[in-house]
Amino acid sequence: MPKLPVNEPSSGLPISEPEVKTHDVDLLIVGGGMGACGVAYEAVRWGDPQNLRILLCDKAALERSGAVAQGLSAINTYLGDNTPDDYVKMVREDLMGIVREDLIFDVGRHVDDSVLLFEDWGLPIWIKDEATGHNLNGAQAKAKGMSLRKGDKPVRSGRWQIMINGESYKCIVAEAAKNALGQDRIMERMFIVKLLLDANVPNRIAGAVGFSVRENVVHIFRANAIMVGAGGAVNIYRPRSMGEGMGRAWYPVWNAGSTYALCAQVGAEMTMMENRFVPARFKDGYGPVGAWFLLFKAKATNGNGQDYCETNKNMLTPYQKMGYATGKVIPTCLRNHMMLREMRDGRGPIRMDTKTALNTTFATMDEEQQRHLESEAWEDFLDMCVGQANLWACTNTLPEYKGSEIMPTEPYLLGSHSGCSGIWVSGPDEDWVPEEYKIRSVNGKVYNRMTTVEGLFTCADGVGASGHKFSSGSHAEGRICGKQMVRYVMDHKDFQPTLRESDQELKDMVYKPYHTYMDGYQVSTDPTVNPNYLAPKNFMMRLIKATDEYGGGVATYYMTSKEMLDTGFELLGLLEEDSKKLAARDLHQLLRCWENYHRLWTVRLHMQHIYFREETRYPGFYYRGDFMGLDDKKWKCFVNSKYDPLTGKTLFFKRPYIRIIPAD
Repeated sequence: MPKLPVNEPSSGLPISEPEVKTHDVDLLIVGGGMGACGVAYEAVRWGDPQNLRILLCDKAALERSGAVAQGLSAINTYLGDNTPDDYVKMVREDLMGIVREDLIFDVGRHVDDSVLLFEDWGLPIWIKDEATGHNLNGAQAKAKGMSLRKGDKPVRSGRWQIMINGESYKCIVAEAAKNALGQDRIMERMFIVKLLLDANVPNRIAGAVGFSVRENVVHIFRANAIMVGAGGAVNIYRPRSMGEGMGRAWYPVWNAGSTYALCAQVGAEMTMMENRFVPARFKDGYGPVGAWFLLFKAKATNGNGQDYCETNKNMLTPYQKMGYATGKVIPTCLRNHMMLREMRDGRGPIRMDTKTALNTTFATMDEEQQRHLESEAWEDFLDMCVGQANLWACTNTLPEYKGSEIMPTEPYLLGSHSGCSGIWVSGPDEDWVPEEYKIRSVNGKVYNRMTTVEGLFTCADGVGASGHKFSSGSHAEGRICGKQMVRYVMDHKDFQPTLRESDQELKDMVYKPYHTYMDGYQVSTDPTVNPNYLAPKNFMMRLIKATDEYGGGVATYYMTSKEMLDTGFELLGLLEEDSKKLAARDLHQLLRCWENYHRLWTVRLHMQHIYFREETRYPGFYYRGDFMGLDDKKWKCFVNSKYDPLTGKTLFFKRPYIRIIPAD
C-alpha cells in the first residue's frame, strides 16, 4: 500500500488485493431498511419449514439502516377506521392521477398488521385517553395498559398518521428481523454492486457480487431468487446545503440509487422514473414539517405574513378543471407550485408560523400542558432530525416566539414517500387485478412484487407507481414480497444458477478502482488530483453540477427543457466515459466509487424519462419549460423503460393506466 500524503489522511480501511468467497443461497435479500426487514421476517416464517437457505446483505448495520435509521415521530400510514379504497383514492389524488391502484390497495389491506407487530415488539405508540380527552405518549399509554392491539384509539396527527415515540423505531423492527434470521444469516457492511444474470436461462436472475467495506473480500452469491430493497436516491442533485453541511440532506445520504441501478442494469422494466419528490422542509436543518402542519395546525406564510395557499388558490383552477386538486388536501407538488411562485416573485422567505400555532393551542391549556406541548414540539425533531434541534438552539430560535423558514429541497427519487419512481412489478394474482398489471413467470404463475426479470423481486422504495407507503407500508410490502419469494423458490427448486462471469472477472470488475489508483497514484503528490484517474468526490461534484443546472435542480427552480436535457446528457456521457477512471485508495473510497456509479445510472434514467414525457405532470416537483401544462389525452399513462443488457440500449414506451377504485 502506498504511503499517503500527511495532509490527506485515508478515510477508510486499507485496501489491497482481495480474497474471493462464494455463497450458494435460495433466497438473497439485498438491503436492510424497513422493507428488507419485512422480507426477512416473513421469508423465515415460510421458508424455514422448507429448509430454504436465506441470507440478508446490508451495506450498513441492520439496527440503523435505511430511511428510518435516525428515528421517526410518527407512523405515516395506518388505516384504522379508513378503508383500503380510501387509501387508494388519497394516493391517487396526491400523485396526480397515475398510480398502480392494485399495488396500493394491496399495501392498504395489510399495513395495519405491520403496525400491530411493531407495537407487539415494543414500539411506544401514543394513545388517545377517551375518558379525559388527553393524548398519552407511548410511555404513558403503556403504564395504563392501553394499546392498539386492545382496541384503544391512536393519537392521530392527520387522517393517516399516528404519533409514536420513535427514536428507536428502526432498532425495534430490526431486532425482530435479526431474531428471525439469526446472526449467521446476516452479512452487514456488505455492499452489493452488481446483479448477475444466468448463463443458460434468458432473463433469469442468478446471483450478485459485492464486497465487504471492513475487509478485502469480494463476495459472489448464486441465488434462486433475489430481493433488492436498497432505498431511493440521494445526492443525485446538488443539495442546498454546501461546504461542511453538504452531507445534510432530507433523505438518508447513503441511498445511492442502487435499487434502481442494479435492477435496470439487468433489464428490469422501470416505471415513472420521471417522478421525483421535492419536500418542503425547515431550511438548512431539513427538519420535518408534517407534525407542525397536522398536529400543531401551523400554517406556512410568505414574507408578508400571508397564507400563500389562499392568495394563490387560483393557480389550482386549471388542474381542478381536469379533475385534480379537488379534495380537501392539495396535492404535495401543487403546494410546492404555489410556494415557488412566492419565491420567484420576491415574496419570500417562506416561514412556518410556529408562534401562532403554539400560542393558539396554549390558550386552551394549563401551564403543565403547555410545557408538555413544548416538549412534543422539540421531540418531533429529536426523534428523527437532531440537526434541526441543534439549528434552532444555535440560532436562538424558540418556536413559540419566532417562526422558522421553510424551503423546497433538492430532488430525491423514491417510491415509498410522496413519490412513485421505481420498478414495474407484478400485482396480486386476483380476479380484480387487470392482466396488464400481472407479470407471468415462465411457468405461467404470477408472483406478487416480482419484476420483469425472472426471480428478481423488489419492495418499498423499489416498487414504482405506488407511493405513500412510508415506513409501515414498506414493511408490509416487504412481508408480501418475502412470502411470494418463498413460493417462487419452492416452484423452481430444480433451478441451478450458473453465472456468466468467472470469479476472477468479477473480482477484477469490483476492484477496478483500486487497480486504477495503484497504476497512477505516483504521478501526483495529491491523491485527489491526478491526470490518470478521478476521485469519487470529484466525480460526484461533476455529476450534481450537471443535473442541478440542466436536469431541473434548485439552480433553475426545477425548470428544464429538451435543450437543457440534451446538454445534461452530453455532460453525463462524458462522465460515463470518465467513470472507467474512478479510483479508490481505501475501502471507503471503493464504496464511494460504486455508489456514485449507481447515482449516474439512476439520475440519467430519471432525466431520460422526463425527456420522454412531454408534459409537466408534477408542477412544483419539476417543470418542462417547453411543455408546461398537463396533457391527459397523450400522457394519462405510465412511462416505462427497459434496458437491454446485450445491446446496451434503453427503450422508452407507455403503459396504460387502469382505474380500479372508482372516484367518490
